[in-house]
Amino acid sequence: MILTITLNPSVDASSGVDHVVPEHKLRCEEPSFEPGGGGINVSRAIKRLGGESLALYTSGGPYGQMLERLLDAEGVRHQSIPIAELTRENLIVEETSSGQQFRFNMPGPHLEEKEWRACLDAISATMPAPDYIVASGSLPPGAPGDFYARVAKIAKARHARLILDTFGEALWLTADSGVYLIKPNVRELQELTQQEIRNEAQLEDAARELIKKEHCEVAIISLGAAGALMATRGECEIFRAPIVPVKSVVGAGDSMVAGIVLSLSRGKQLREAVLFGMAAGAAAVMNSRRELCRLKDAEDLFQGIVTAAPPARP
Repeated sequence: MILTITLNPSVDASSGVDHVVPEHKLRCEEPSFEPGGGGINVSRAIKRLGGESLALYTSGGPYGQMLERLLDAEGVRHQSIPIAELTRENLIVEETSSGQQFRFNMPGPHLEEKEWRACLDAISATMPAPDYIVASGSLPPGAPGDFYARVAKIAKARHARLILDTFGEALWLTADSGVYLIKPNVRELQELTQQEIRNEAQLEDAARELIKKEHCEVAIISLGAAGALMATRGECEIFRAPIVPVKSVVGAGDSMVAGIVLSLSRGKQLREAVLFGMAAGAAAVMNSRRELCRLKDAEDLFQGIVTAAPPARP
């Protein structure tokens, strides 16, 4: 079982306008509404890739109700934790004349202590016990910076592998607790290790440092369009991303996490799981707005990556 956690979900409104200019009333296209937030997007991508998961998230007010309806429409299994304040709405606007995207992310509702503790209780009580827990996305106001570190303790108690995809204080504090897998970018890796990274040798050294200090068992360093680095106690390898037409980068990281955790849950070896995750992430950028990845695109790209990638090191 895969459990995803989203403490700061959103309803994402997407629209388009010919030109974005200040101090003018902009006539936008008919909007579309989709579920948003790191863990929710991971669950959505898992569903698109033919898998199943349980999305656990906070929900408040009319946007929380809309979020539940949207997840029902996509067939994503979900469990909401009621909160007093409103679930946030984000706005994504595409300037159709240039193809550029403008993303306006709101901070989210303020959580009371009883609300974020209810989330922890739900994680502890989820049955059957999850094999993988994905903690992804930002923490809303009111949530403690060590919230994901508390999730890490629950994961260890339940013998689940925790996959962490966050940033800032939430990343630093949880890494100190030790998790199964983290997915920082290069800037976040520099902050975690206090090392300057200017080349691939320094990148590998910093990634190995995470393993040496037992921050994680597996480090997947996102290199954007350049690919990703995978580091474990026994190996360190860089994989090059496939070249694809870029229509939207929204959801690419979440799709990558979905591909990795779904493959692992199906018993695939780590290296193969990372390659499929890269394929899923690349598949996501091929789709406009927030369509995430498509299974056929991910499978086709995966075959190309496997063919191009060097054989695993002995």
